[in-house]
Amino acid sequence: MAWNEPGNNGKDKDPWGSGGGGGRRGDDQGPPDIDELIKNLSKKFNGLFGGKGGSGSSGGSGGSAGASAGLLGGLVVLAAVVWAAMGFYTIDEAERGVVLRFGELRDEVVMPGLRWNPPLVDDVQKVNISRVNTRSYSNDMLTTDENIVTVSLSVQYIVTDPIEYVVQVRDPQSGLDQAVESAIRHVVGGTTMDRVLTQGRADVAAEVRERAQSYMENYQTGILVTQVNVENAQPPVAVQGAFDDVIRAREDEQRVQNQALAYANRVIPEARGEAQRIIEQANAYRDEVVARAEGEAYRFEQLLTEYQISPEVTRERIYIDSIQEVLRNSSKVLIDVEGGNNMMFLPLDRMMQQAGTGTVGGVTSLQLNSQQLRELADQVSREISSQSTADRSRTQMPARGPR
Repeated sequence: MAWNEPGNNGKDKDPWGSGGGGGRRGDDQGPPDIDELIKNLSKKFNGLFGGKGGSGSSGGSGGSAGASAGLLGGLVVLAAVVWAAMGFYTIDEAERGVVLRFGELRDEVVMPGLRWNPPLVDDVQKVNISRVNTRSYSNDMLTTDENIVTVSLSVQYIVTDPIEYVVQVRDPQSGLDQAVESAIRHVVGGTTMDRVLTQGRADVAAEVRERAQSYMENYQTGILVTQVNVENAQPPVAVQGAFDDVIRAREDEQRVQNQALAYANRVIPEARGEAQRIIEQANAYRDEVVARAEGEAYRFEQLLTEYQISPEVTRERIYIDSIQEVLRNSSKVLIDVEGGNNMMFLPLDRMMQQAGTGTVGGVTSLQLNSQQLRELADQVSREISSQSTADRSRTQMPARGPR
């Protein structure tokens, strides 16, 4: 029979009571009653916290007070367990932990792994030291030549010192924003507009990164600025059209310069070649004239020698050669009529002009060449010579009188 069943008459006591069997129940006992179990636990907690264990004669008020004290003790234990469990946390491989105990910085940095710190006592702040963070900025700025440009840039940074990042500055990202704004305004304010808009963007970005990193080191923020990129730089929208015209004019200037250079590269070699050709021709002409003059001088010396030997023959020979040279270039044929006083000539140039349609000396031809003209001249010369011979014969014949 179970210890808590009716009719037991208190023979079998519960295992937590003072009955026989040393607090053990027999094999035929059932599970303990829940109410009795709670009462026994309440008694034990009261004993632990200095309370008095109540009996059946203590009255209902004593039992109620013991149950309340036991419940409070259980809640305290449960709260202690929950508090201890809340102290466990995990630090990732890319993170580091900074511990503040009651607001005071602990020197050690929490490394990756499963860690425990007393909650509500230690405040652990996790800082990612491997992630590359990016911030973007865009604003209108005044250049050194009193022009306004709109500059948009992005800044990439990482955290190198988690303790400085957490402790030294209240808001590190806000400090970075202010530092970058100051750096970009300082650099753009000392740069001309053309340099910012065109080829000077890389230099501007490098100067901004160097100046912003200097500010971060002075503030001890634990931030390293790794890269600054000028994404866009353009004039204000109100004057964008005028700046576009300036850019097109600059491009046209560059195009015309390239065309001029191409023309110069093509013309200058040709001019140099032509100049070299003229120089070579002049040198050849000089050599020719010098050689001809030397030959003429040598020929004159030879003629002088021959003239000194036989002046008359040499003079006649020179005269004949000169006449032959002159008459060779003439279009007229001179005919020496024997017994005549004058020399006749044939105008071959006019005869050649009329040779296509006329009749010359009894010869009809569509075209007379120089060889035919010469043959014609010889024929005319022979006819004149024969006529002159006949005239002389008639003149020399004796006159016959009447018989």
